[in-house]
Amino acid sequence: MKNNNTINFRFMFLLSVAFTLVIGCEREFSDDVEFAEFPPNGDVFIDTFSAGLDYFPFVDAGADPEAFSVETEEVYAGDAAMRFDVPAFGNGFVGATFNTTARRDLSGFDALTFYAKASKAASINSIGYGISGETNNKFQVTANNLNVSTRWEKYIIPIPDATRLISETGLFWLSEGASTEEDEGGYVLWLDEVKFEKLGTIAQPRPAILNGNDVEQEGFLGIPLQIGGLTQTFNTVSGDVTLLVQPSYFDFESSNNSIATVNELGLVSIIGKGEATISATLANVAATGSLALTVESAFEFAPTPPVRDPSDVISIFSEAYQNVAVDYLNGFFIPDGQTTQGGAPPLDLNGDRIINYTDLNFVGIGFFDDVAPINATEMTTLHVDIKVNETLQPGDFIRLQLLNAVGGSNETSGSVTFDANTFTTNQWVSLDIPLADFTGLGNRTQLGLLFFITDSTISDIFVDNIYFYR
Repeated sequence: MKNNNTINFRFMFLLSVAFTLVIGCEREFSDDVEFAEFPPNGDVFIDTFSAGLDYFPFVDAGADPEAFSVETEEVYAGDAAMRFDVPAFGNGFVGATFNTTARRDLSGFDALTFYAKASKAASINSIGYGISGETNNKFQVTANNLNVSTRWEKYIIPIPDATRLISETGLFWLSEGASTEEDEGGYVLWLDEVKFEKLGTIAQPRPAILNGNDVEQEGFLGIPLQIGGLTQTFNTVSGDVTLLVQPSYFDFESSNNSIATVNELGLVSIIGKGEATISATLANVAATGSLALTVESAFEFAPTPPVRDPSDVISIFSEAYQNVAVDYLNGFFIPDGQTTQGGAPPLDLNGDRIINYTDLNFVGIGFFDDVAPINATEMTTLHVDIKVNETLQPGDFIRLQLLNAVGGSNETSGSVTFDANTFTTNQWVSLDIPLADFTGLGNRTQLGLLFFITDSTISDIFVDNIYFYR
C-alpha cells in the first residue's frame, strides 16, 4: 500500500511548481497579429528521443539521476525502449520530466499513448505530460497509480482539451518509487513507443471541480481561494480513465462578479459582500461541482502574540517568531486510523499562514525524525491559538498531547484536555498551558510530537501561534 506521507512529499515538489502563480503584464493584440505555428509532431520516444527532447530528473526532490537509460534488449517494437531502474525503499525514487526545445502543436491529438511492462507487477505513482517551465505547468496532466504488469500493454492518457496545446515543450514525466519497505521497489520499468496520437475513441468527457461536490463555504473579503479537486474523466477502449488536470484547462465563471471573480488559474478573488457561485466548463462540457460563497466580513486572524525575547521562545508555527524546523504539520497516520486532512501545506492568507485541520480525529505535528527534537527544559508554557469552525456540542473536547523521546525505550507522554466550555464557535481562543500540566511527560529534553485529538467530536479547526515560552 502506498504511504501517503511519502507520496505527498514527492508531489510537493511537482505541485509547488504546478501551482506557482505568475503575474505579468497583459495587452490586447490586433486582429492582424499572426502567432507562430509549431510542427504537429507527436513523437516522444520512438527508438530514440524525438527532436530537441532531453531528460531532466527531479534531483532536488531526491530522484536518482542515474535511474534512466535507453534499453536495446527488452523492447516492444523497433530497436530501443526507455528503461527506469526503480530503486528499493530508502534509496530515492525515479522521477523526471522529458522536455523539448522544439515546441510542438499537439492540438490535433487526443491522447498520449505508450507501451509499458515491468520486471514485476507494480503501480506507477504518477505519470503524465505538461510539466514545462515555459508555461508554468499550466497544462500539466497527471494519472495516478497506473498499474503495470510483466507483459507489454498499451496505456492511454487522454488530453482534456487539445485546443489549448499549440505550443508545448513538456511532453512526458513520471514519478515512481517504493514508499514503504512493503511497497514494490527494486524493479525495472520499461516504456516504448511513447507518442501523442489521434485515436478517435476517447469519449464521454466528465470534468469535475472540487471533486464533483457542491460546496457551500463562507468567504472573507480580500482572502483569495484556490479551486481544487480538478479532474477529467474519459471513456477509452481500456475503460474509464480519470486524470488530475490544471485549472487552465477549465473556463471558470462567477454568478456575481461584484462579489467574487475567478481567473484562469482557478484563483477566486473575493471583492464584495454577498453571495456568488463559482462553476466551470471544460471544452464546453459543464463540470460537476460548484463553490457557493457567502461573504459577510473580512477574515478574523488569530490574536497577535506578545513581544517576547527570542531567547525565551521556541516557536513551532507562528509568524511572530523564528520557527524551528519541523518534519510535518500533518503526519498522515493513516494506518493508525487518522482521518484528519489539511495542515500540509497551511493556508496562506495574504502572507499570514494558518493551519486548517478538517475531518479531525487526531493529527500530529512532528519534529523528531529528520530534524532535531526540541529541548524545552527551560520553557514553562505551551501557547496555541485555536478557532473552532462549527457549532459546539456538549461533550466536545480538544486534547493536546506531547511526546518526548519518540520511539525510544524511554518514550514518555502527557496530555491536557479542554472541554467545550473552553471554546466559542467561530472565535479564536488563546491557550497558555503550563508544561507541568502535561502529567506523565516528565523529561522535556527531546520533545518530538504534538498531537491534537478530538475523537471526531470537533472536526474543523484553525490553529496558529504554536510555541513554547518562559
